Amino acid sequence: MKAIHKLVLTLLIFLIGCLGYGQNRQTDNGFENRVFTIRGSVYEKDTSDPISEVNIQINGSKYTTTDFNGKFTIEARVGDELMVTHNSFDPVYYTIKNNERIYIEVLPSDSYSQNRFKSISNKKAFNRLIDSADSYLKTDAAKSIKFIGDALDVNNSTSESAEAHELLGDVYMFWKQYDLAISAYKISLQNVSRNAAQLKLAKAYLLNNNVSKSIKVYNTLKVSKLSNYDKTLYYEGLGDAYVKTKDYQQATDTYNKGLKIAKKHLITPKITDLNSKIAQAYNEKGEKRKAKNYFKNSLNLAQQENKKRAVEEKVKVAEFNSSNRDYDDEIELRKQALEDIKEIERDSEIPNESALTLQKQSYKLGNAYLLNNDLDNAIPSYKNSIKEANKKGDLVVGKDATRKLSEAFFKKGDTDKGLAMIENYENLVDELYLKKEQEISQVARFSRNLAEQQNRITSLESDRALSRSKYELTQERNKSQQVIIYSLIGGLVLLLITGFLMYKYIKQQRLANNLLALKSLRSQMNPHFIFNALNSVNSFIATNDERTANKYLSDFSHLMRAVLENSEEDFIPLKKEIELIDLYTKLEHFRFKDKFNYTIEVDDDIDLEEFQIPPMLLQPYVENSVWHGLRYKTNKGQLYIAVYQNKKDEISISITDDGIGRKRSKALKTEHQKKQNSKGMNNIKKRVAILNDMYKDKVAITIEDFQNLEDAGTKVVVTLKKD
Repeated sequence: MKAIHKLVLTLLIFLIGCLGYGQNRQTDNGFENRVFTIRGSVYEKDTSDPISEVNIQINGSKYTTTDFNGKFTIEARVGDELMVTHNSFDPVYYTIKNNERIYIEVLPSDSYSQNRFKSISNKKAFNRLIDSADSYLKTDAAKSIKFIGDALDVNNSTSESAEAHELLGDVYMFWKQYDLAISAYKISLQNVSRNAAQLKLAKAYLLNNNVSKSIKVYNTLKVSKLSNYDKTLYYEGLGDAYVKTKDYQQATDTYNKGLKIAKKHLITPKITDLNSKIAQAYNEKGEKRKAKNYFKNSLNLAQQENKKRAVEEKVKVAEFNSSNRDYDDEIELRKQALEDIKEIERDSEIPNESALTLQKQSYKLGNAYLLNNDLDNAIPSYKNSIKEANKKGDLVVGKDATRKLSEAFFKKGDTDKGLAMIENYENLVDELYLKKEQEISQVARFSRNLAEQQNRITSLESDRALSRSKYELTQERNKSQQVIIYSLIGGLVLLLITGFLMYKYIKQQRLANNLLALKSLRSQMNPHFIFNALNSVNSFIATNDERTANKYLSDFSHLMRAVLENSEEDFIPLKKEIELIDLYTKLEHFRFKDKFNYTIEVDDDIDLEEFQIPPMLLQPYVENSVWHGLRYKTNKGQLYIAVYQNKKDEISISITDDGIGRKRSKALKTEHQKKQNSKGMNNIKKRVAILNDMYKDKVAITIEDFQNLEDAGTKVVVTLKKD
């Protein structure tokens, strides 16, 4: 009997582990040695007129010129020296102090006094607002977008519009709104075609999982026209795209082209990054030895940059060692990373979303020790992870570390502590569910704020287009009536396109919110079902012999596998759901043989593969029939599940029992049981409501009494429509 209980506990740990653990990685090189995109302006001191075609050089190598508005952009580091030259003034030298906008004033020149396009007050106001937007980019998306809108309102020329929309794309990229970033970069490129914006557009397509369009944009770039730094970005991004298509040979070849340029021009951060990415590509390709050599290079290079970059690479190489079961090397790197992170945290705060947190790395270290069968070190590591997670309010890592700590205690033979950790884990799961609901609300509010600011910018862009149309109409007043009509039609089409884009954006946001809510509800259903089922397993084992228990556990494991395989899907074939229900009902009948018999009938004319159903939709109703209806009957009951055709494209599934009925069952429940049952039924209602909203009323459910007797029974009818 002890062996059976131990088997149940082991199965429990395995099933909890199936809930998984995911971590987001964010990398951000330190300020030192970072290459910035420097924006600047050159204008006359007395007249404030911009000067075009001014030569800008960095350390006598990198070279660019100002545009007709006197603006320029160039890649540079802190400490680099700019040399500004033109035939109308003496050379000017400027040392880069930070990544803020540069204003370079030169002595007045009569030859350029006639090139005034707009007042300096407007230009400075525009630049000030763009700089404000840039400063809020990583902290407050809505405020940053508002400043961009204000800048467009102040100065709305073609070049300023291009600059503002490129920065708008940068904001959306940082906040992972890749579809909106794509739209912003496209508008920027429509105004002024710049290689930097085109590289960003290609990356946005890649992050939005539109790999073919990303590769297409990369291929339209003329590599020979790019700066050396942009060339490394080009080959790195194109290599990333090939990795997504699993063309690892092409990816490594492309990365090596970028690495060659980075080495030649001493672009140190990119030398490190590309070594690391080549290693990852070789690892995916299965060439572990080559991957290890490149990771060794990236690790050595990262240690020469700064502490944060070094620890990022240590974590990456540790993951590689873990995937190859080289736990000793992984453990050593994790321990070094923990010491480095402690040093970093003395000067700056690391967000919980980063991979570089003490709680995450302690958790990973514990996993390595556990896989290496070193329980004495695994347990303290998990405890440290839980301690840091509690300190920083990281429920996700705290939950997972608690789960793994219970597993370590069980392996060590300390069952009491293992069970205590499981209880803590269940409490953390409940707390995490509440937090996820709050996050869904916050995401919806964030989306609304972005939508409000984006609508304003869309309106400004439309106003700019309309203003331009009005100006052209005024200039063409003496032209024929036909030209006027065509211009008006063009304006109307522009408004319709703008309205369509706004509608499409709102629809996308609504779909995203629905998918997030649906995922949250599914995540609540599976743990609820698993723990209920495990209670059944434990109860059965307590009253039966070992052979029968093993048979029951075998059937139960098949059921769990089917449930977990379907847990991420919105819909599965009805055939799979019927098989799952048949297996579940068989298990319940195995336990309550003296309480009920059951029958499952499917109309021979129905092709179950043609109909789709949300996974785990029928199981709670069957569970209610057995646990709250048939279980309390004085005589043996009957559970009848039938699938029959209503119309050509519609079927019904009825779940009928002759149990004690809903009214009597409710009277027998405790307050806790009422709360739990209500929560389960409400989750099903919410899921069905969201799915019907997304798929146009595909599922309908009715519940009523089965008969007018003392044992009234219950009848549930689920109606499905074909796609």
